[in-house]
Amino acid sequence: MYTVTESQKKYLSWEFGVFFHYGIRTFCHGHHDWDGVPMPAEAFRPEDFDPDGWIKTVKKAGAQFAVMTTKHHDGFAMWPSAYSAYSVAQSPWMDGKGDAVALFTKACHDNGVACGLYYSPNEWGDRIDFSDKEAADRYYYGQLGELLDGRYGKIDYLWFDGGFPAGYDASGILGYVRSLQPDILVMGHDVRGIGNEDCYVPYDMTNDKNGAFVCLEGDLRMRDSWFWEDNAYTVKSVGELVGMYETGVGRGAAMLLNLAPAPNGHLEKDDVGRLFEFRAAVDALTASPCGMDCLSREGNVYTLCYSKEKYQNEIKDTMFLPRVKRLIIEENLCGGAMIKGWKLYATIPSKYPYADWKFLLCEGHGIGRKRIIPVPEMRCPRFRLEITSSDGTPEILSFAAFS
Repeated sequence: MYTVTESQKKYLSWEFGVFFHYGIRTFCHGHHDWDGVPMPAEAFRPEDFDPDGWIKTVKKAGAQFAVMTTKHHDGFAMWPSAYSAYSVAQSPWMDGKGDAVALFTKACHDNGVACGLYYSPNEWGDRIDFSDKEAADRYYYGQLGELLDGRYGKIDYLWFDGGFPAGYDASGILGYVRSLQPDILVMGHDVRGIGNEDCYVPYDMTNDKNGAFVCLEGDLRMRDSWFWEDNAYTVKSVGELVGMYETGVGRGAAMLLNLAPAPNGHLEKDDVGRLFEFRAAVDALTASPCGMDCLSREGNVYTLCYSKEKYQNEIKDTMFLPRVKRLIIEENLCGGAMIKGWKLYATIPSKYPYADWKFLLCEGHGIGRKRIIPVPEMRCPRFRLEITSSDGTPEILSFAAFS
């Protein structure tokens, strides 16, 4: 059995969040990671940096958490860091007195959205000599201290991009982070990426990492770039986003959708419009419950069906049954993640003189927070979930069918 921490349960309940990539790269178009092309701090010139508007918008679209870049691989700090001469303090924005991290965290706190900060432990350039352990320690611990020491209030999520430089003491930094923000979630420790940037969770991926429970996260981009580029033609379709949702959230991961604010500091209308279309499509997935109102359990077998009275008095034949398009199953994680293997069957009643037909729809390795299972459109009075492998005595929190 995998123990799930209270912070991890909170993370799993968020389900959908928004990533904001905004920084010096927003003003230096055409760059790619590690290209080494200089990006002077003087280029950072937002006209109306508006994270409060960002957060209000994405909250209306159902986002429960938000993450903003504080220092990407280019090394540009979005706050006036005492450990760097490459930050907003060296830019003309607000006459060098601006603090983008302060404005973003305030927006999250004011609007009731969980606050996440992205920080890249790696960067290119010659501002820091990573071979000098003492200098690297001053830099890492110093900047993380500035972000997490309380000046920006409670930080719910620290999003480390990639690993630490080879040979670096990651466990020491983790301990330091927790000493400053005891309940913080840390990417790479409490949460892990799924291995791609399209929110496609591999079917056999589990929450296990070295014998411990980790939350899964699927990050993806609204456009074909993390930072803003003039590429509105790459905005993903609603169908593509919904497919990513069903194979991300639908396989137990949280979904973190990137929106790249424009250089003027505002979200693009094309991105916002598609965000709300996507939200409406996701809501539609569960807008039509099939009315299966009876869930029973016998050992490790759960049966979802219509109550006997409803089936006999209201539904005279399978042709009058609602057509099922997807099933959603949730495991009760209060005692930990226990389910390791399962099989899902559909039962079709026979009109001929032989037994009802039970057939296997699919099988999997775990259920966790949520499992969305698209099925062939069918009229079926009964579904059976058989738990084939588990630690302890698992419990299904909910099991429902939707048209």
